[in-house]
Parts: sequence; C-alpha cells; structure tokens
Amino acid sequence: MVRITQIKNNKAVVWTEALTQFLFWKKAQGVSEQTRKDYDQHVRLFFKRYSNSFETLDYLKINLFEYLGQENIKPCTYNNRLVYLRTFLNWCVEQELIDTNPVKSLKKRKDEGRVVNIDQDILMKLLTIPNKDTFVGLRDFALILLTLDTGIRPKEALALTIPDFNAHSQEIYITSEKAKTRVSRTLPISIPTIKAIQQLIHVRPDAWNVNAPIFCTLEGKALNRHTWGDRLERYSKELGVHIRPYDLRHTFALEYIRNGANALILQKTLGHSDLTMTKRYVALTNNDLKKEHGLASPIHKLIPEKKRLKKL
Repeated sequence: MVRITQIKNNKAVVWTEALTQFLFWKKAQGVSEQTRKDYDQHVRLFFKRYSNSFETLDYLKINLFEYLGQENIKPCTYNNRLVYLRTFLNWCVEQELIDTNPVKSLKKRKDEGRVVNIDQDILMKLLTIPNKDTFVGLRDFALILLTLDTGIRPKEALALTIPDFNAHSQEIYITSEKAKTRVSRTLPISIPTIKAIQQLIHVRPDAWNVNAPIFCTLEGKALNRHTWGDRLERYSKELGVHIRPYDLRHTFALEYIRNGANALILQKTLGHSDLTMTKRYVALTNNDLKKEHGLASPIHKLIPEKKRLKKL
C-alpha cells in the first residue's frame, strides 16, 4: 500500500490513497453506502480536473476557488461540492496531511430548492395508468400510493421488506439502517395503501424470501431508484406531465400542511433532521392562504372594491 506523504512537509499527498482511507473512516462511522459513494464521486470529480492540487497548498487553494467559482453554477450544485470537499479536507487536516482547509470558512449559497405540487386531477389520472393485472403495474400503483400517503423517500420505500409492513397497526416502519438520516421512524398508512400493499405481497411467488423488498423486480430483486424514475417517466409521457419520484413526496408534504398538519409533525414524518426544508412547504402553503384570503375575505362584501381607499 502506498504511504501518504504530507503536503505540509512539501511532499505530494497521494489523493487516491487519502480518499480510500477517508472512506474507510466514514464507513467506521456508520455512514450509508450511498453517502460514501457520493463522497467518492465528488472528491474524484475535483481531483480528476485538478490532479496537481495536493502538490502545494497554493495549488489546492487556487484550484478549489476556481472549481467552486465557476459561472452559472446552481446553488444546490455549489453546496454539494462545497460540503463533500470541505468534509474530506477537514479530515485531511486532522490527519496532518495538509496544514489548512482553504474552503473551511466558505458558506453555502441560498438555495430555494425545487418543490413541486401536482394537481389532484393529474394524480387521479396517474393512479389509473399502471396495469394492476400485472405484477409490475400493481407494484407501481402501490408505490405511488405509499409515497402520496406518507411522503417516504424513494430509496427508503424501495428498501422496505415485509417485516417493515404492519397492516394490523396500519404502519410502515423505516429502520435506522434504511433511513437516510440513520434515525428510525414509523409512518401511519391509510386503508387503500394497506390493501394495495397486501395485494402486492399476496401475488409474490412462494419461492421469494420474506426479506425480498416489497417493491422489487419480477425476479424478486431490489428495484433501484433509477429504474423507478424510468417507470414514472413512462407514465409521465402518457399524462403529458413530467413527474419524478421526489415530486410525489413534495406533493404529500404540501397537501399534509394544507390539510391541517403542523410543521413539526411534517418534519418527523418526512424524516428531516431539522426544520430548514420543512419550512419551504410551510411558506408555500402560506402563499396559498394569502391567495384564498384574497378571494374569500368577507371584507369584499362589506366594502365593495370601488369604495376602498387606495392610499392612506
């Protein structure tokens, strides 16, 4: 194994070896495989573009600022690059591979995010498209229902197994190993969702292991999120409306707030680690309230438009 030399002693650090050790460290922390892949991808992308970055601290600083300072870079892209690289470089400082982390003090850019709301008539039409006479169609129908019913993340839903489903208690249990935030949570589910999942389980071949994912392929293997995205893409073409897996989660969140749930309950249901993302849904529904107020306020009848004061 190649030994890492220290950039602080004016010797080049082998970034590939540093990354390998960093990923081992992340694994020991209990970080999910997908998160480790994300770290690997982002760090490799930077060093493939700027392979000389660990030769000197000046090279590292210049290359980082050039990479993060590219024009027309979206806030979410910038933030992802910053977070993954900053964490990796902080580890390098702790391991005394480099003296300082040039991006340690950089802050994230404000990202409004992308929140999608799908009209009710579109959702009703979407639910009619999957052919429930086939296993794949029944699976897709049940998965759409579950997402709209709970706001579960696509990856979390695809990892569910039969022991995670409790029809009697009307719950789905997301274990800490399957949760993105590594915090387990229990989600209540509605009767139509329960019936759809029960039907899907009922048609499974007896040869399949009980631990095979509920939402699996025709061979009983795990369905990945890209394949699920492709399935929704097919349905989107029939609808004439582009719908992605996360759009169903967004729609659940907005409707949940509109129907009376508070932000803290929504945060717990969605599995957010804090209220930052949850507040976006609340803000959007507040705009709904303003719009409805403008249409429904009794003041419109008490004081006709032409009699209102335009200026004080």
